[in-house]
Amino acid sequence: MSAASRGQALVIEHLAAGYGKVQVLWDVNLSVAPGEFVAVIGANGAGKTTTLRAVSGVVRPSAGRILLGGVDITRASPSRIVASGLGHVPEGRELFALMTVRENLELGAAMRAEARAQVSQTLRQVYTLFPRLEERAGQLAGTLSGGEQQMVAVGRALMGRPSVLVVDEPSLGLSPRMTQTVFEALRAVHAEGVTVVLVEQNVGLSLRLADRAYVLENGQVVREGDSAALLADPAVRAAYLAL
Repeated sequence: MSAASRGQALVIEHLAAGYGKVQVLWDVNLSVAPGEFVAVIGANGAGKTTTLRAVSGVVRPSAGRILLGGVDITRASPSRIVASGLGHVPEGRELFALMTVRENLELGAAMRAEARAQVSQTLRQVYTLFPRLEERAGQLAGTLSGGEQQMVAVGRALMGRPSVLVVDEPSLGLSPRMTQTVFEALRAVHAEGVTVVLVEQNVGLSLRLADRAYVLENGQVVREGDSAALLADPAVRAAYLAL
């Protein structure tokens, strides 16, 4: 492990990945310190979702390595990665539509070797974050609104008590009001000490929320830095903020 990798919550080094013969990522490098909030921005097809899928083990890297809390998880199974402290809120939510809200949430704790009382305590914390989910606890997830489903997806990831939470396009298909609710929840989660990595189509909102950001283009990191500096960067504003 390099000196720069020590003490980092998440490190991606020289990552290459794709789908079959189609390569999407080329030599991606990024690092996230414990307790940091980092955004990954870029145009559609830049490789943002593939990066998060590689981190969570859904996509197998063809080169490079990924460290979670200093542990190499590059070839680990998704279940082991979750058990190691990663929470993943996928694009499109991927809920079990014919299961209740509570059942979907409890699935998020399946990798934790904890007593039922501890799981119930975490569930209570999720309900505190999203009171509407407690009201809908017995309702089938597939009958919820898009915003409510996104709350379930975030809550399910939090049920694993992750040290690092990666979130993919949480505002997709949501109203501005519901987007604000979800982002306020992410802010609250981060305030509790959880490290957050956010991929989000709303570049302005994500840069205002994050500490730092990386810009992906064509599967490579082309810029990185303080979010405020990137928000003021004329090139970033012209490319992603239509300013």
